[in-house]
Amino acid sequence: MNLALFIAKRYFISTRKKNFIHIISLLSMTGVAIATAALVIVLSVFNGLQGVLQSLYSSFDPELKIELVRGKSFEVNSALLKKLQAVDGVELVTEVIEDYAYVRYRESEMVVIIKGVSDNFIDHHRLDSSMVEGNLKLRENGVNFAILGRTVKYILSASLEDNLYPLQVFYIKNLKASTINPTQLYAQQNILPGGVFSIEKNYDENYIFLPLDFVKELLNYGNKRTSLEIKTKDGSAISGVQASLKTLLGPSFNVFTNQEQHKDIFRLLKFEKLFVFLALSLLITISAINIFFSLMMLTLEKKKDISILGAMGASKNLIKKVFLTEGALIAFIGAAIGLMGGAVICILQDRYGFVGMGVENGVISDYPVKMKMLDFIYTSVVIVLVTFLVSIYPAVVASRSVSTKQL
Repeated sequence: MNLALFIAKRYFISTRKKNFIHIISLLSMTGVAIATAALVIVLSVFNGLQGVLQSLYSSFDPELKIELVRGKSFEVNSALLKKLQAVDGVELVTEVIEDYAYVRYRESEMVVIIKGVSDNFIDHHRLDSSMVEGNLKLRENGVNFAILGRTVKYILSASLEDNLYPLQVFYIKNLKASTINPTQLYAQQNILPGGVFSIEKNYDENYIFLPLDFVKELLNYGNKRTSLEIKTKDGSAISGVQASLKTLLGPSFNVFTNQEQHKDIFRLLKFEKLFVFLALSLLITISAINIFFSLMMLTLEKKKDISILGAMGASKNLIKKVFLTEGALIAFIGAAIGLMGGAVICILQDRYGFVGMGVENGVISDYPVKMKMLDFIYTSVVIVLVTFLVSIYPAVVASRSVSTKQL
């Protein structure tokens, strides 16, 4: 057996005498365990939130989105659509016209974002699991239908069963205010509500999906589109399809992945996770300071034992190893308890959802958690570094006692 480990274990697990040093050591171990568990839990919550955001955004936004680098709309013709469709890995190309509009239903009215999509939008199956009322349809038997966000539906008090009152959609034209006929200032069309979706608050209270031809006529867009949405084939590498589309379209167009469409939010989430990691790492460091004091007091208490070991031929390096190992035992046992405890709490939260988010009508009601091995590795590395740093000085002090007695 390693002699330094054997002696350190004897110091740590002393059955003959329980004194103040042992109490401090246990408190140090407890502090490291709590801080480690907190770090694992919080990092897992951030991972879970990131996964939830990706799931929500993938339900509303496409796998790939094509937009102009500069400008709002661009010309789309059949030749361009055929070229895009021919790209390896592309399954569907959906034309999109998106803009603000004013809507009215009976006596209620509001400003929304209308999103006109071509008929193959239904084949993306992004809203299938998000429909809460009605049917996912844009056109049926030659009749156009609108798909409303749930909050939009509530504000307008729209009914899906009453066909006598259509949804009125108004779009302000780019005309001078001095126009004599006020009706020329805006375009108006009527459409029936056909379904209601619910994804996330921002989408539910702002968006209405409409047939592309309906919006094209309302906005007088002709062949212009604000974006194109791409669905890739199963098994295709999205990054590879993205690169091919960029090569085909040239520098005038951006091709964004789902995550790149919300890069600011995901970047903010990563920064928050980093700062939380640093803050809780500082908490681990503060907990480890107790290890420093317990080792310093142990050095004073075991001064006689160190002298005996020195007389028996123990080297300075051996004494250093004993106290470094002692600090490692306290920290690593606490860390192991913290890592296992944090993992158990995350598993229980994932399975039973003990802690809720306080969102009554949200898509998720409990804090999501997702454990990643990399977080456990980073946490372990922090503990190793902190423990080594706080144990160096007590170990050096203890080794000096050996050299003094030998002199």
